[in-house]
Amino acid sequence: MKSNDTKSKEEVRVSMQSALSSGDTEAFSKAMNDMMLCLGEEIKQDYESQIEQMKKDGDTSVLAMRGVRQLTSNEKQYYQKVGDAMKSADPKQALANLDVVMPETVVNSVFENLQTEHPLLSKIAFMQTGGAIKMLLSANGKQEAQWGALTDAIAKELLSGFVEVNAGLLKLSAFIPIPKSMLDLGPEWLDKYIRQILAEALANGLESGIVKGDGKEKPIGMIRQVGEGVTVTGGVYPEKAKITVKDLSAATVGNLLSLVAVDPDGKPRAIRDILLIVNPQDYFQRVMPATTIMAPDGTYRNDVMPYPMTIVQSAALSRGEAVMGLGYKYFAAAGMEAGGKIEYSDQYQFLEDNRVYLTKLYANGFPLDNAAFLHLDISDLHPLTYKMEQITPPVTSNDANLSDLRIGSLALSPAFAAGTLTYTATTKNGTNTITATPKDAGAQIEVKVGTNVIDNGSAPTWATGDNTVTIKVTAADGTTTKEYTVTVNLDK
Repeated sequence: MKSNDTKSKEEVRVSMQSALSSGDTEAFSKAMNDMMLCLGEEIKQDYESQIEQMKKDGDTSVLAMRGVRQLTSNEKQYYQKVGDAMKSADPKQALANLDVVMPETVVNSVFENLQTEHPLLSKIAFMQTGGAIKMLLSANGKQEAQWGALTDAIAKELLSGFVEVNAGLLKLSAFIPIPKSMLDLGPEWLDKYIRQILAEALANGLESGIVKGDGKEKPIGMIRQVGEGVTVTGGVYPEKAKITVKDLSAATVGNLLSLVAVDPDGKPRAIRDILLIVNPQDYFQRVMPATTIMAPDGTYRNDVMPYPMTIVQSAALSRGEAVMGLGYKYFAAAGMEAGGKIEYSDQYQFLEDNRVYLTKLYANGFPLDNAAFLHLDISDLHPLTYKMEQITPPVTSNDANLSDLRIGSLALSPAFAAGTLTYTATTKNGTNTITATPKDAGAQIEVKVGTNVIDNGSAPTWATGDNTVTIKVTAADGTTTKEYTVTVNLDK
């Protein structure tokens, strides 16, 4: 086998994400080989450091204190039989006739490790499930009980706020390259190796889909548009328009969070579990300089944001782009199909002195609403200025364009474009949420229906006939303005 040189697991993870994003199978194969070498060497060293004591003392409590996970009887039987099959002259035939399946406890342990070691998965609404599930999720987020007659209509009204989702549509195939020497270490060490390989494969596959997946045979990523009125072409969900962010000041961050503080129906919601997801290189070149301050004692404080949030590095994002949003508003589920087996695979021949096996898992993910995540352009993000010195401030933006304009699920005529200022729309239901998204994060928005000023993201009450909606955008420079007009006709 090739030497792993000095590559760390983090370096290999970045290489795997980069290969996944670019579709480079050769680079992914190399990265998978590097990861296998990292984990194999790590476990072998751990094994060798404890083997003498293990020979002398089989006390499971001693081994548990040393970090060796103790197996259940089902798990031990499973690994013993799998190990025997892998050592056979014809492993493909031996595995096909194997009468044991991977215990659920092994998969549960994998998911526990995933959420502990990968910040992104610990911050979203992540569930471990079976291979194919359906569940009810709240579509409104917040509902209020109402007094009234004891009738079936109340139950129907409450249920109308829920949607059924299928979380068992997408398959993840995890390849497990196992060095033949690993089979001689025993069930506990084989378990540790397989769980770490599964966790790495799942984490990389899930992370890529959660952040940028286009919805076509993969999860719907945070940067994608979802909900009513979104046009899905060939199974692909469109990307959200980017918002330019040049600083992470309190005013800018507050302006961004105000856009996610209301749901698509105009209802306020809790601002918690906020994520700022960035490319690892962007973190050190752009985000870290913009969020690091010097304390009075001369030491530095990193990731200082004007509002509590978790900064997550992800190689799934390209340079210059970032995602900000509410982690709890992204739903992801993953699990192994009931009766799942490890199978022999002859598809990958890039490893020497190893046997490659395959296990199939199921996963899915999607944003729970279109307003929960923002797609940011941080390519011109400025460092934080904290020293008392005379500087030339950056040029204030004069961009007064909207990047998106929605009135509920109404179709605007013509279709929205930043340079088009006049539109028409027709409605019958009397309430539709007006949501205007600025092209530049520093721009201010004023929404009027007739002469009444309303909050951006709220739903006005229309009058019968024509209603004039005016959206005035004032650029960050305070002088440049642009006014969009929509004539909404309420046809009763």
